[in-house]
Amino acid sequence: QVQLVESGGGSVQSGGSLRLSCAASGDTSSRYYMAWFRQAPGKEREGVASIDSGDGGLTASADSVKDRFTISRDNAKNTLYLKMSNLEPEDTAMYYCAADTINWWLLPKYSYWGQRTQVTVSS
Repeated sequence: QVQLVESGGGSVQSGGSLRLSCAASGDTSSRYYMAWFRQAPGKEREGVASIDSGDGGLTASADSVKDRFTISRDNAKNTLYLKMSNLEPEDTAMYYCAADTINWWLLPKYSYWGQRTQVTVSS
């Protein structure tokens, strides 16, 4: 099993940037596929970006964040990142990281989830 803890959330103005981190502990092998999700009040959980296992050479992003958000992983530090640029008020949500040995891409079917971090973007 793997435990996930997110950090790096906060409040920024529109156009600002944040970098989220997700620290993994327990079974931290690089075999896990990982992803970021978000959920705004009253909305369903949405897949933001995913990254494959190993060196993370293959990624996927939701259309709403393409060219603004970048997912990456540092296996030596057991950490997943989400670099968010040009943030918009519509990006306001709780952000979760997730992991699984199956590649679910942007589907919310991952087995392991972090406890979330809040991102608030004001106009």
